Amino acid sequence: MSVPLGVAVVGFGWMGRVHTQAYARVAHHFPQLALRPELVTVAEEVPGRAEQAAQQYGFASAVRDWREVAADPRVGAVSVTAPNFLHREIGVAMALAGKHLWIEKPVGLTADDARAVADAVAKAGVQGTVGFNYRNAPAVEAARDLIAAGDIGAVTHVRIRLFSDYAAHPDGALTWRYERERGGSGVLGDLASHGADLARFLLGEITSLTADTAVFVPERARPTGTTAGHTLATGGEPGPVENEDYVSALLRFASGARGVLEACRVSVGEQNSYGFAVHGTRGAVFWDFRRMNELGVSRGTTYQDQPVSTVYVGPGAGEFGAFQPGAANAMGYDDLKVIEAYRFLRSIAEGTPYGATLTDAVRGAAVLDAMARSVESGTWVDVPTA
Repeated sequence: MSVPLGVAVVGFGWMGRVHTQAYARVAHHFPQLALRPELVTVAEEVPGRAEQAAQQYGFASAVRDWREVAADPRVGAVSVTAPNFLHREIGVAMALAGKHLWIEKPVGLTADDARAVADAVAKAGVQGTVGFNYRNAPAVEAARDLIAAGDIGAVTHVRIRLFSDYAAHPDGALTWRYERERGGSGVLGDLASHGADLARFLLGEITSLTADTAVFVPERARPTGTTAGHTLATGGEPGPVENEDYVSALLRFASGARGVLEACRVSVGEQNSYGFAVHGTRGAVFWDFRRMNELGVSRGTTYQDQPVSTVYVGPGAGEFGAFQPGAANAMGYDDLKVIEAYRFLRSIAEGTPYGATLTDAVRGAAVLDAMARSVESGTWVDVPTA
């Protein structure tokens, strides 16, 4: 018999909706869960948005101020899906109020922000899960197992790409995402944070790197009204884009492997083109998010002209079996967040972390901070591991 757990969502843009739907679905896919999430309250400062969310999804109440959530005794766990610049303040407050925390990456604007939230979670003795959803893909977990088993030999190098066109339109509104103070490091926090997590998840710690960044759309129009997602805006006062559209980095891993990480939010012709290619001394493994349930695998002893096979992951990979009965039945993006919700709730029930933690967020943010330092100095820089 599952025990009810009151949950809240703070910030109700697209990601707030995704978290809410994950809570609603999680018991359908994981009936063995000891906890059953109940939608208690939603907080959103945009007038009317919280009330609309409550009506559509069944939250018991709706508020404008997230501080009311922190003080609400009905709430045992909170999803923080507000803009990046609010992550530290909200995350620390929720943890110290005794709320378990499911917080979206990159957990603030810097590694110091992520560390502050991690320290609050540790001090309060609550569980903390971070929204690095791509590591939850069963094919990615299968790739990690394959690499760890030595099926492709010793890893020599990896290439990770995250290309998107969500900011490619020159009429894209100048929202908080493009401001240094509120959006932080642009594509570094938005996309490269996922790349850094995938790199660490697959290959271990990054010890040093050198990076380059660029802004390709230097000016945008300020919106004249409320925005959501990647809204277009024309006629507003123009303003400068303060953070990066593009980043590339050369990586060195503790294992001795080398890597390339490249991310761009203005890649015309690319829609969610995310993936990796990991090469080893005896083979390689390839993954493309747009073919999320497939792996390209090359292994054997041929070396030269060795073929690549397409492998369709099935119920033996990660949490695939909770969604589909056999290989080549497709899973989608929202399913990855259901897996994330399951691991968050399981962490709370068992008192043991499952999935991406605040430690992962701190170490990933340290990689992003190192990229920023490298751009400033024009040199290789070390990545702290503590």
